[in-house]
Formats: sequence, C-alpha cells, structure tokens
Amino acid sequence: MTEKEKQQAGELYNSNDRELFNERIKAKKLCAEYNAVECNDFQKRERILDRLVALRGENTVIEPNFFCDYGYNIVIGDNFYANHNLVILDCADIEFGNNVFIGPNCGFYAAEHPIDANLRNQGLESAKPIKVGSNVWIGGGVTVIGGVTIGDNVVIGAGSVVTKDIPSNCVAVGNPCAPTKTLEPVGAAEAVAEKPAEKKPEPAEKKPAPEEKPKSRRIEIRRID
Repeated sequence: MTEKEKQQAGELYNSNDRELFNERIKAKKLCAEYNAVECNDFQKRERILDRLVALRGENTVIEPNFFCDYGYNIVIGDNFYANHNLVILDCADIEFGNNVFIGPNCGFYAAEHPIDANLRNQGLESAKPIKVGSNVWIGGGVTVIGGVTIGDNVVIGAGSVVTKDIPSNCVAVGNPCAPTKTLEPVGAAEAVAEKPAEKKPEPAEKKPAPEEKPKSRRIEIRRID
C-alpha cells in the first residue's frame, strides 16, 4: 500500500512521502497563482480553480487569500462564496453542497496528528472527511475538524469550533459547537404560503319563498230593494 493509498483509506500515513510532497507543492503553486490574480480577472480565477479542485458547480467565488493542501479532494456545489483567508487542509475528501456561504478566516481541517509524540515526530498523520450540506452559512473565524458532517440549512456562529456533527435546520454556536435554535426547513414557509386556502362550503342557495297567492275573500252580495 502506498502512503497515498493509506491516506485515502483513513489510516496512518507518512506525510513526507515523495508523491504526496510533490502533489502538495503543485497545489501550493496554484494557490499562489490564484492569490496573485487581479481582483477583477474572474475568468483567470475560474481557470485556476478548475485545475486545482476536483469538482465545482456554477458561480464559485473564493476571495484571496486561499490555501489548500492538495485540491483534488475538494468538491464544491453551486453558488459557493468564501470570504478572505479560507484554509482547506484536504488530506481527505471535503465536500460542500449548494448555496454555501463562508465568512473570513475559516478553516476546514481534515488532517489529524497522533496524540503519541513518538508517532507524531515520525511525520505520521491520518485524515478524516468533512461534509457540509446545502444552504449553510458559516460565520467568520470558524474551525471545522475532520470527521464532521454539517447538515442542510444550518447557521454556524462566528468563532465556533465544530468538533461533532451538526444536524440540519438549526443555528449552532460555541466551542465545542452545538445547536442553540431550530430553524424551519428551507421552503417550508413558501409551501405554506402557496398552499391554497381550504374552501369553505358555500351556504346552500336560498330558494325564494313561493309567492303567496292572495287570499280569496268571500263577498256576499245582498239584494237591496
């Protein structure tokens, strides 16, 4: 098994391996090129991103500076925005859904180092994937640790450290980050608004009362001589 295969399998691997080292250098060069692009040259940014990340959807905006380890483990959905100083240590798969907004100075760290100093000093490490759902807003200064899944329709408060899974439809904050408020699923309010109001049964049509026939009066005619 190569060190790269060990890495992708989530096992301990040697990060100083020649193959992995060269791939990191390639990614760092592309990041440096990306960060040096003029702020209004959006087409060049997109061309570099296409060479750097595994897959991206439509409308991807990543403000410089942007840094990653390999790039080929990053998958980005449609309508993605990341503010300045995004760091993605993609030693394992890191996936973002659609409509994800990320504040400045955020980090997604798939890399993990052993607690045992002897193993750590040998350059051994491991990696766990990170998954971020759709319709997610991540505030500034947030750190997301390897092995975490963030659900759909989630807001992560600024400065939070996400060490455990966050369920869908909530606001979560803190260190360690935890849900503090429940949100309605995306589209729920619209669905209620669009639902036609229940039609109340119309009252039965009131039939006009039958026309009363004039009461006949008996007239007695008496002969007067």
